[in-house]
Amino acid sequence: MPRKTTIRISSNALASNLRTIKNYANKSKVWSVIKSNAYGHTIKAALKGLKETSGFAVLELNEAVLLRENGWNGPILLLEGFFEESDLLEICQYKITTVIHNDWQLNYIKQYDIKSPIDVYLKLNSGMNRLGFNEKDFIRTWYDLSNLKKISSLTLMSHFSLGFSTKTVNKQMNIIRKIFKILNPTLCLANSTAIIFHTYTHKDWIRPGIILYGILPKENKKISKKFNLKPVMTLESRIISIQNIKSKEYIGYGKNYYSNKSNLIGIVSCGYADGYPFSVPFSGTPVFVNGTRTQIIGSVCMDMLTIDLNDCPNAKIGSKVELWGNNISINEISKLANTTSYELMCRISSRVLVKIE
Repeated sequence: MPRKTTIRISSNALASNLRTIKNYANKSKVWSVIKSNAYGHTIKAALKGLKETSGFAVLELNEAVLLRENGWNGPILLLEGFFEESDLLEICQYKITTVIHNDWQLNYIKQYDIKSPIDVYLKLNSGMNRLGFNEKDFIRTWYDLSNLKKISSLTLMSHFSLGFSTKTVNKQMNIIRKIFKILNPTLCLANSTAIIFHTYTHKDWIRPGIILYGILPKENKKISKKFNLKPVMTLESRIISIQNIKSKEYIGYGKNYYSNKSNLIGIVSCGYADGYPFSVPFSGTPVFVNGTRTQIIGSVCMDMLTIDLNDCPNAKIGSKVELWGNNISINEISKLANTTSYELMCRISSRVLVKIE
């Protein structure tokens, strides 16, 4: 019998979040970003919940192939493009749109005997300073690709480094506008934060990532109420032991939690080997048990953690414990752990059960 540590993935919540995004950016097509196994939610869940997307954006070629093998016939975007000249064979075979962000990729395209024309997203470095061509080289490369019969379409793609900052976005948009006046390209610009905070960046295509999974990239009560995004992932486990602890006792490894009163505690079968963050404080991190919000006490162990049950009189062995989800925000946990919700979702261990609902 497997351990009860489980992530539940709501395909209905995924579908609802996509509808919300499409309604908000109703003139744009949507690349649903499902890199890193759909931010830990699984490609299978993405296919089930995001059927109404315009296309899927992935990082690795094997994710793109997996989408095709599971019946997706729509557009697929390879966000970092290809890494080997031989990758172009599968890009052609599976009709994948590829990003080009560097001269070495451009040279591979020129040299490779492409049997059928491919769609290309040419990456502009407008200020992120990670991938892409600078303004001058971008225009040169655009014209270079435009003259190749093996290229069926070109789109300008860029990425905002601080999507909630009007100053930063406008600085990058000024570069994009200059190029737009020259080339009049199809545009794909807005990531999750820019989609929410800067509607003028929506253009032809948008690329929502974290917001698809029900999480705002920047906490904002007004925005949260406006969008009403639904959490897609719930991490839960079960109580496997209950202990009555006398006063003036330490709990767990390292004597990190000292109790000066009698305590009823529960041992939960989830730890850092499952992906729960070791770095949360020794008290105060919330969990949800039988309708009651309580807290973790002591150190998170590899396979277990300890919770305070003093205010949970109905808790028993086998009681379900929500670690994040509808009642406990993953953003709240990530702040306490001094990390991000992105990281928490992506590092769920393979030993955790996955239930797609």
